[in-house]
Amino acid sequence: MKLIGSTTSPFVRRLRLYFTLLNVSDFDFVNLDIFSSQDRQLLTENNPAQKVPALIDDEQCIYDSRVIFRYLSEKYQEAPLWWSEENVLTLIDAANDSLVSLLLLGRSGIDTSEDKLFFNLQHERVEQVMSVLDQIVAKGQLDEWHYPAICLYCLLDWASFRQLYDFSKSKPLTDFYQQASVNSGVSETNPR
Repeated sequence: MKLIGSTTSPFVRRLRLYFTLLNVSDFDFVNLDIFSSQDRQLLTENNPAQKVPALIDDEQCIYDSRVIFRYLSEKYQEAPLWWSEENVLTLIDAANDSLVSLLLLGRSGIDTSEDKLFFNLQHERVEQVMSVLDQIVAKGQLDEWHYPAICLYCLLDWASFRQLYDFSKSKPLTDFYQQASVNSGVSETNPR
């Protein structure tokens, strides 16, 4: 098995941590610089959507972290997620996607703090999702270290690393982040 991605992608990191959770070490991790032309070509050859991650298992190539997770959970006979957990993943992915858009716009020299519809919608989505995730964590729904918790940790750590969102005003999210940071694989997959 081969996981293609980058060390800084929260979508890739969540799968690397899921491999650790499953105690699977027989995979190769191909770390790409997705903005270099050579690595971009390799990425495109393995994922026409030009996004990381991609998983190659024998002749099967799978795109998207959510689909890869499903593939791995079936392959290793893990219990499927509950619908409530799927909804949590949808929230995490929505915030992550909005923050990725804001990061790329900022790297393109665009001021995303301007009062523009697209920017406002992204900021509004992130605030709304973080508020709901705060409540979910406060209720103890992500106390177990499993894939949804891994995804939330990766989102929070990446948002902090990229200085895109300050969750320190939320005690539940801050406590969750600090407690999750000692789990197996977290320090080894640190993007810093």
